[in-house]
Amino acid sequence: MSRALFISDLHLSAGRPDTNQQFFRFLAGEAPRARALYILGDLFEYWIGDDALEQDALGLEVVRSLKRLADAGVQISLMHGNRDFLIGARFCAAAGAALLDDPRVVEIDGEPTLLMHGDTLCTDDVDYQAWRRNARSEAWQREFLARPSAARHAEIGALREKSKAVVQAKPADIMDVADAAVRAAFRAHGVARLIHGHTHRAARHALEVDGRRCERWVLPDWYGRGGYLALADGAPMLVSF
Repeated sequence: MSRALFISDLHLSAGRPDTNQQFFRFLAGEAPRARALYILGDLFEYWIGDDALEQDALGLEVVRSLKRLADAGVQISLMHGNRDFLIGARFCAAAGAALLDDPRVVEIDGEPTLLMHGDTLCTDDVDYQAWRRNARSEAWQREFLARPSAARHAEIGALREKSKAVVQAKPADIMDVADAAVRAAFRAHGVARLIHGHTHRAARHALEVDGRRCERWVLPDWYGRGGYLALADGAPMLVSF
């Protein structure tokens, strides 16, 4: 039995039915054999707020599927990503999931493990970090959530189109994690293992921080085959579908 499974960057949306169905198969197949499932951000392509859940057919199906998994005894933990940071207590309660702060250290098989979405490690992307600070502010979220759902959908759509153009103009390395930020995270939390998503560059990275041997695991996105990280008896393994 896999002790813990980690996924991120699924970007579920009505326009990607194959990925949605892959997720539901995962919840019905691999996930019930785990003790815990950690969703480390960007479960959805975007989320306009929990108050719109009842009008969101895909969101309702996701919530119900997660709740079935939770009722079967699997501990579900959810972390915000850069696309779905408006997921709140209402969604989590309906899904039977616990909302995790980013970053969060959890102990897995006796090993303290640092969990992050990963976007805060991309410190070279100065423009994105400025946008993130604004979008995570109470003032911005209060103003955005006060709008009608149709207006929120329209604004998110406009932001996505703008983001695509900006991303295409940026060097790829700027959008990857910065080595200094990674090392600072290891130092700040005193761990030897970090798991995150966001960059869509699934891999294991070995590094030495202040004489300590450390490892950084990057989760796969679900734009292609998709997959997850399984951690059992202290041995992590990246799995592709």
